[in-house]
Amino acid sequence: MAKLIIDKDFIRRIQEISNQKLSDCYQCGRCTAGCPFAAFMDAPPNQIIRFMQLGMKNDILTANGPWFCAACLVCQTRCPRGVDIPRLMEAVRTLHLRAKEGLLDVSAIDKTLLVDAPPLVLMSGLYKYAD
Repeated sequence: MAKLIIDKDFIRRIQEISNQKLSDCYQCGRCTAGCPFAAFMDAPPNQIIRFMQLGMKNDILTANGPWFCAACLVCQTRCPRGVDIPRLMEAVRTLHLRAKEGLLDVSAIDKTLLVDAPPLVLMSGLYKYAD
């Protein structure tokens, strides 16, 4: 059985960036039940938060859930404790960007996509994935 390594510094950084208290979440699952993108995530919102609570840094940083989050606020409005889950997801993306991991090479984007895609989609994607 693999030993669980709790990264307390990672927990502190997530809470600091998001200005959220991870212990406020008691894993009711309402966030995941309402998330329009949960079906596409390998780890839905409540599972990502549980990973955060346990300081499971590698599981969080390899999950695609935070990248699917559209910050639509459905999860936050359903949360009985008022946890701002989009802020937590943004904190994970911020830590990725600060580590310069998995960045998108803008010059490698298909030029027809750049012409045809709505500007808001491009800006959102470039904000999340580009340096």
